[in-house]
Amino acid sequence: MKNVYSSRRLSPHQILVFGFIATILLGTALLMLPYATTGGISLVDAIFTATSAVCVTGLTVRDTLADFTAFGKVVILLLIQIGGLGYMSMATLLALIIGRKIGLSERILIKESLNIATFEGIVRFMKGMLAFVFLAEGAGALILSARFSSEMPLKEAVFQGVFHSVSAFNNAGFSLFQDSLMRFRGDVTVNITVMSLIVLGGIGFLVVDDLYGWVKKRHKKLMLHTLIVLVSTGLLITAGALLFYFNERRYLFARSGFGGLETVLASVFASVTARTAGFNTIDYSVLQPATIFLTIILMLIGASPGSTGGGIKTTTFTVVIMNLWCTIKGRKDTVMFKRRVPEALISRSFVVLAIAVIFINIITLVIIDIEHTGFQKTMFEVVSAFGTVGLSTGDGGTRSFCATFSVPSKIIVIFTMFAGRLGPLTLFMALLGQKEERIRYPEGRIMVG
Repeated sequence: MKNVYSSRRLSPHQILVFGFIATILLGTALLMLPYATTGGISLVDAIFTATSAVCVTGLTVRDTLADFTAFGKVVILLLIQIGGLGYMSMATLLALIIGRKIGLSERILIKESLNIATFEGIVRFMKGMLAFVFLAEGAGALILSARFSSEMPLKEAVFQGVFHSVSAFNNAGFSLFQDSLMRFRGDVTVNITVMSLIVLGGIGFLVVDDLYGWVKKRHKKLMLHTLIVLVSTGLLITAGALLFYFNERRYLFARSGFGGLETVLASVFASVTARTAGFNTIDYSVLQPATIFLTIILMLIGASPGSTGGGIKTTTFTVVIMNLWCTIKGRKDTVMFKRRVPEALISRSFVVLAIAVIFINIITLVIIDIEHTGFQKTMFEVVSAFGTVGLSTGDGGTRSFCATFSVPSKIIVIFTMFAGRLGPLTLFMALLGQKEERIRYPEGRIMVG
C-alpha cells in the first residue's frame, strides 16, 4: 500500500476509489463462478450485485435466495462486511492480526475512509471500532438465530441470523427472505433487533467511541458532532414514523388489516430503514405518493458520517437547516449547542446537498429518457441507489424495480450506487483533484434573492 501511495502519487481519495473498484471487480469475478449461482449470471448483473453489496445498498436484479448458491450468498455476505466497514478497515484488521505495524500511508487512508478529523489515537480507535462491530453483529446474530430457529432447521437459522445481522448493521438491506422482512411485520424481536443494528451502524463509529469515553468518564462533555448526530437521528426517526403513520393510517394500514402493534412497528421500522438500510416490512409499491415523497427525503438525508450508511448525512442536513434558520432570523453566526459552526463547514454542507440534488435529477432524467418509466418510481429508485438504501417499489416479483431496466440504465444505477457510497464530493475530488489557489481576486457584489 505504501509503495503504491508514494510511487504513483495518488491522493487518498483516489486510492479509496480504486480500492472500492478492485473490491467490486473481485466480487464480480467470484459471483460469476459456476458454483456461485444456480443458473448462471450475466456480467452486468454480477457487477450490479457486487456493487450493491460493496456499496451496502441492497438493490437486487437477481433473487438473492433463489439465484445464488450457499457459496454465492457467502460471497455477498463478505462483500457487505468489507463494503460496510471499508476495505481499509478490513486491511487494518488483517494487519493487527498478523502483528504488522500500521504505517503513515495506511493511517492517512483510514482517516479519509472513516472521515476522522485527526490522526491522534487512530489505531486505538480502529481496534475499538472493530471490537464494537463484531460484538454488535454477534449479539444480533444470536438473537435472530434464536428467533428463526423456531421456524427452520438450526443450521439454516444460524446462517439466516448471521446474514441478516451483518446486513442490518452495515445498513445493506440484503435479505434471504423473498419478501424481505414483511412476514415479521408484527414480530417485536425481529423488528427491535434489526432496527437497533441499523441505528448502531448508522450513527457512526466516532459517535460510539465518544459515547463510550463519556460513559467511562474519560471526558466530561460529548463532542458537538455527537450531540448533533444523536438529536438529529432521534428527531428524524420520530418525525418520519409519525408522518408515515398519518399518511397511511387510512390506506395501507386500514386496507391490509394491520393491528395496533403492527402499525406502530411498521411506522417506526419504515422511518428507520429509509435512512440507508433497505429492509422492508411493508409493500412499497402500494404506498401513497406523499409517503413515497417522505421516504425519498429520508433516503436522501441518510445516516451519519463515518458510519456504514450513505446519503448526504444527518450532520450535513442539520447544518443546512440551522444555517437557513439563522439566516432568516438575521443572525450572523450559525450556532448549535452554544457552538458556532465554521463558515467553511457551512459551505461544504451546501455543496454536498447541491451536488446530490443535481446528480439525482440528472440521473433520473437520463433513465426516464432511456426506459420511459414513471417519474416517481424512477426517482425513488435513483435516490435509493444514491443513498445506498435499497428500498424499491419492486418489479412485481422478488427483485427491485431496476431489474426491469435495460443494460445502459443498470450501468447508470451501478455508477449511482458507487458515487453514493463514496460520497459525490469524494468522488469528484478523486477524479478532478485539488489545486491550491495561488491567486485571490478582489471581492465582487451580486444581488441575490
